[in-house]
Amino acid sequence: MGLPVGTIVLIIVAILVFFGVLHRVLDRMRLTDRAALVIVLLMAAGTFIDIPISRGAVPVSVNVGGALVPLGVVIWLIATAEDGGDRLRAILAPVITGAVIWGLRKVLSPDEQLMRVPPMIVFGLAAGIIAALSGRSRRAAFVGGIGGMLVADVIHWIELLTTGIPGNVSFGGAGAFDATVLAGVLAVGLIEIVGEAREHVVKQGPGGPGERREGRASGEGEDGRDGRG
Repeated sequence: MGLPVGTIVLIIVAILVFFGVLHRVLDRMRLTDRAALVIVLLMAAGTFIDIPISRGAVPVSVNVGGALVPLGVVIWLIATAEDGGDRLRAILAPVITGAVIWGLRKVLSPDEQLMRVPPMIVFGLAAGIIAALSGRSRRAAFVGGIGGMLVADVIHWIELLTTGIPGNVSFGGAGAFDATVLAGVLAVGLIEIVGEAREHVVKQGPGGPGERREGRASGEGEDGRDGRG
């Protein structure tokens, strides 16, 4: 039996963090490499721990690695946001993402045999994209990705309680762990790619190094006048 997708992603992230590849991303999120490794290890180990909350009409359980640890990270990232706008986006991003994911759950078939890709993987990818669009910063996007999956579970729980539909809720458990990890990592990855692309465009734009080199090659001075006098 192969490893779950979420666990594989965490292993890859841990390796990248260990070798310092993600140092810049973590620094902008006010996280150290050591803190990131601790979070990854807690999430991976916590996937084996489910805490039953309610055994009533709607049984509820909470997974430590898929819900409690991510929730703690979300709260910390929101609380430590220095910019008010970024903090607001970090609060709104998971709400928007969660609402959309809940809607997708209604549209997509619950039968995994009818889908080439497991639904939870689809939800994770969708959550990552939505979180990146609504967050617009590494911090807000990450919060939107992992927090959005938890919000979707909360909406589902409320739906079961109000409609009387039989079912159970496992916050961060089962396939939801894979979706949560995918959503958070993908959201930050997309923001990083867009940020790098913007920096590249700015550097290559008017007045950038490329244009200045061309100007010198054609004999123009720094102020645009003919360098020959």
